[in-house]
Amino acid sequence: MRYGIGSGALWGLDTVILAIALALNPFATDAHASLVSAALHDAICALILLIFMAMRGRLKDTWRAVHTRSGRAVMVAALLGGPIGMSGYLLAIDQIGAGYTAIISTFYPALGTALAVLVLKERMRPRQVIALAVAIGAIIATSYTSTSVSGSALWGVLGALAAVVGWGCEAVILAWGMRDDAVDNETALQIRETTSGLTYLVLVVPLGGALSSTGQALTSPGAMGLVALAAAAGTASYLFYYKAIDLLGAARAMALNISYSAWAVLFAFLLQSIVPAPIQIVLCVVILVGTVLAATENWRELTSFKRQSR
Repeated sequence: MRYGIGSGALWGLDTVILAIALALNPFATDAHASLVSAALHDAICALILLIFMAMRGRLKDTWRAVHTRSGRAVMVAALLGGPIGMSGYLLAIDQIGAGYTAIISTFYPALGTALAVLVLKERMRPRQVIALAVAIGAIIATSYTSTSVSGSALWGVLGALAAVVGWGCEAVILAWGMRDDAVDNETALQIRETTSGLTYLVLVVPLGGALSSTGQALTSPGAMGLVALAAAAGTASYLFYYKAIDLLGAARAMALNISYSAWAVLFAFLLQSIVPAPIQIVLCVVILVGTVLAATENWRELTSFKRQSR
């Protein structure tokens, strides 16, 4: 349970720090800011994990995992969750705004849960599904405060749907891949981030015409320092998320991970002095409670003081 909650909290922190970075030059005046920041974010995550795994003497484990069927499945999951899912998400933000994008993309746990039940035979009680639906409803309600359409509604919706499919399938494929003893959560994450980071830098950035923008960002210490800080928080979030998928299964881990929308409100208040409206505070509480209930099979466990490992 704690890994899933930690993943949501750290991803909320990652989101807020990245938003602060995007408000600085050269990102603030660059049309490719979202694409470049996402590419650099995943590339730095991959570098952090390379150092992390090297210090623990585990690079050989990752190399062996890459050559397994499960390792290759994780690479596919990386493409779905990174370049496909995240690029679709960024396209949607650019075309239909952050509010509508959040409303559509927040349904990825619903798709992922359905796939986890059908493909992985994971079980969720009806009341857990209801709790997840309530949490998703609260996220949608908070998103309505920032809805705007600045481009093509069609491309925006298609981009958001790409995020739903990419992120929902990613978690299920990861859960399947980590059933193999050769692919634990740490090696899976290194494979994921390395695949995503390289794909962004080698394919997505050049094809998106963002090489010049990437060069400008790399020579801007202030903005890059914040992107690196966001990537560090993101790496920790991913470590917790993958651990949660391994321990809890894809459906319950996703339910806890979407709590990031509530945590982001808290960190925006702490780091940016953005005071939430009373209704936002209420909705954040609903999100947090709903995600915890959705991830807990036996709700009586929540009234005990025992440490939960699942």
